[in-house]
Amino acid sequence: MSAPTGPAAVRASAAIIVAAVLDEGRSLDDLLAVESDEGSARGLKRSLCYGTLRWHVRLAAVLNALATRSPDQLAPRLRALLEIGLFQLVSGETAAHAAVAETVNAAKVLGFEQAAGFVNAILRRFQREQADILHAIDRDVALRTAHPRWFVDALRKDRGEAALAALDANNAHPPLWVRVNSMRGDVAWAKGELEAAGFTVTPHPLARDALQVAPPADVRSLPGFMDGRVSVQDAAAQLAIELLDPQEGDRILDACAAPGGKTCHVLERTNGNAEVTALDVSEPRLLRIRENLERLGLQARMVAADVENVRGWWDGRPYDRVLLDVPCSATGVIRRHPDIKVLRRARDIPTLARKQSNLLAAAWEVVKPGGRLLYTSCSVLAAENERVVAAFLARTPGARDLTPELTHGWPPRPAGAGPGYQVLPGETGMDGFYYACLGKPL
Repeated sequence: MSAPTGPAAVRASAAIIVAAVLDEGRSLDDLLAVESDEGSARGLKRSLCYGTLRWHVRLAAVLNALATRSPDQLAPRLRALLEIGLFQLVSGETAAHAAVAETVNAAKVLGFEQAAGFVNAILRRFQREQADILHAIDRDVALRTAHPRWFVDALRKDRGEAALAALDANNAHPPLWVRVNSMRGDVAWAKGELEAAGFTVTPHPLARDALQVAPPADVRSLPGFMDGRVSVQDAAAQLAIELLDPQEGDRILDACAAPGGKTCHVLERTNGNAEVTALDVSEPRLLRIRENLERLGLQARMVAADVENVRGWWDGRPYDRVLLDVPCSATGVIRRHPDIKVLRRARDIPTLARKQSNLLAAAWEVVKPGGRLLYTSCSVLAAENERVVAAFLARTPGARDLTPELTHGWPPRPAGAGPGYQVLPGETGMDGFYYACLGKPL
């Protein structure tokens, strides 16, 4: 798509993207990746797309309260544009008169000239009735927090009172975390360089290589990024290395490795002196791993294979450490990828859980006696985390959950929470993440 010019054209372009997510099930990141905007137009479009999809469930309820006919009867791009207009009015990031005028103009850009009056009427009515409409809608937690009802129900069942804070955290702008490459400098040095560049920098209390950088910026502008001294990685993902505890000389498998952040972290922590295999089912995704390794000056063996087909890729030599970051619902990273609220369905979860169970069983085969396997996911649902691991432990003689002793000193989990350790979105500034470190008997 050619770069739009002018505020109305930017809004029209954003409506096309939002409609593609809502009605075609496409990825927001993929859609934005092919856009050619620069400068303020790029920033505005991304803000409109992310904001509208983040609040879609709530905005759809608002639109339903305003429209005299079902919004589902509207053309997808017109409906998306109306949600964009409503988002601007609710967020207050754009002056109300400009939000209305440019959304009306965007309807014309999209070819909905005859609907321009309708768009104007909807937005003007919302301006008049905003307080009453939002008061009525926000009595429903799912609508107030703009999450699908199935997810709200599942999270409240799994996490109790902590669910509400996690839902609110999902709607906050995510912080920028970087990982300091311990082979090329220490955290104190990196903190000093970043602060000298004008950033506010905060270490993480548990992830010892992690620094939070504010305000968020283009990663290429960060001191040390281009030459491999720092990498972008959420602190929750960095905590995995503390549980895996790789040692120099270890033979280590990073299963489901792409895009390679944890592979690189393993090598950094072992000074490049571990025999690391990065395995992923997708050959193209291995290219991302290779790019990260090259930027950091690291080396690993890369294999394109399905973890489950052990006989097809394994050479028979067991691994001291196995990191299994399973494909999941990604419900722990909604604040970074708000389209997950739209793209994920309740029916996806049992299918994912079966896949996760199969992957765990296969990966366990290649762990050497006395070694450990770290099961991780960026889900916050027990069906993909505690229940998968509990079922594995119940059917696997000798397998032991090492997580409680390894997380001693971390914030305590609720009594009876099940095996492993669940971080919820927003806790210590982190994304949602789950860890279960399992020991194999000698």
